[in-house]
Amino acid sequence: MIDTPDQGRKPAAAKTSAGEPPLEEARLRQQAIGVKLRHMFDEVVNEPVLDEFLEILRRADERKAGGDKA
Repeated sequence: MIDTPDQGRKPAAAKTSAGEPPLEEARLRQQAIGVKLRHMFDEVVNEPVLDEFLEILRRADERKAGGDKA
């Protein structure tokens, strides 16, 4: 008897001895997570900063540079 693979079936992904997906699959998952995180944090970074917060930062910089002016 000769075993032939089914033409319509894809072979199952190989698993490591611990039952984890192969390294390439893990890398693809990490890349996908990284892309989503960068997208999410880019949105946060591009949000406007409140004027009140900028004023607090300005005062802190003045105190650091020239002593306590408050």
